Amino acid sequence: MEITSAPKIAVTIVTYNSDRYIRRCLESIFKQDHAPEQVIVVDNASRDETPVILREFENLIRVVYNHENIGFAAGQNQAIALSQADWILTLNADVCLTPSFITRILEAGEADSSAGSVCGKLLAAPPDFEIPQTPIIDSTGIYFTPNLRHFDRGSKTSDQGQYERFEYVFGATGAAALYRREMIQDISVFGEFFDSDFFAYREDAELAWRAQLLGWKCLYTPLAVAYHVRNVLPSNRRSLPAIIKMHSVKNRFLLRIKNTTGNVYFSNFLAITLRDLTVIGACLLYEWRSLRAFSFILRNWKRTWAKRDEIMRRRRAGDAYMSAWFSVHPVSYPAAERSSKCALLC
Repeated sequence: MEITSAPKIAVTIVTYNSDRYIRRCLESIFKQDHAPEQVIVVDNASRDETPVILREFENLIRVVYNHENIGFAAGQNQAIALSQADWILTLNADVCLTPSFITRILEAGEADSSAGSVCGKLLAAPPDFEIPQTPIIDSTGIYFTPNLRHFDRGSKTSDQGQYERFEYVFGATGAAALYRREMIQDISVFGEFFDSDFFAYREDAELAWRAQLLGWKCLYTPLAVAYHVRNVLPSNRRSLPAIIKMHSVKNRFLLRIKNTTGNVYFSNFLAITLRDLTVIGACLLYEWRSLRAFSFILRNWKRTWAKRDEIMRRRRAGDAYMSAWFSVHPVSYPAAERSSKCALLC
């Protein structure tokens, strides 16, 4: 494995009952042609064999064993606080990197100083990581619709070369996202990069929205390829545990309270209102355990609004720029200058 002195990168992973995936994830990290300077794993009190597997790697990685499940967001903050690198690569335990992933995603970020985050091409993988002959896209970045739902660009479509350009997208999925240290420090609110109130789910979308408001771009590179076993999709919501559904509802409202500007809200008022009524109606009719989401929001309203005030006070992006991102179809912008730079590097 080739070790380079710069740029420096740390990989951060949060595990919770991840014994099915974590070994393969770690092995893919140590097969990279650019070795990370640090690999930090925070285990959130796993009750399966995850701690046993992690102990096998303790000579290669730093592991923090929490006594309780503090959530993905707080766990990532904990890992990032222990890192010292210029770039942070957040990974889900169910991600497997191709050998050049770190090299390619770093090249993209280093060539574009306006990019605070970089995402690669995530391809869908089954739980056994038996890769299908026809690649299926998992994510090429996050996009938002007018009703403030967010999706993964290209999700569940065949990879037929339609995402081979370097582009600016709204944000990166936290399953495999590269973050610039400078941006982490710049957009953190009250000492937190990921908002720990989110616990898990949608925290990457909130972070992406906050980063856009504060003037940072997200770059997509098709050259950094990884595989992801995704278990939480809109299409399988009914089969998800009640706690996941509750966090999903809670976080939908938290992310918009914190980040929605007046122009975005009033431009999409009808779509937002219809979606809100649908969500509330679903909670009242058949997903009643998710009503706890609204109790959390009310109890923590002052703290959430204080975060919003801080974000809006530091906001750099204008109304027209932000409104343009919210569309029925995924929005992206060519990064032509960045592409030519990378062509020279690669």
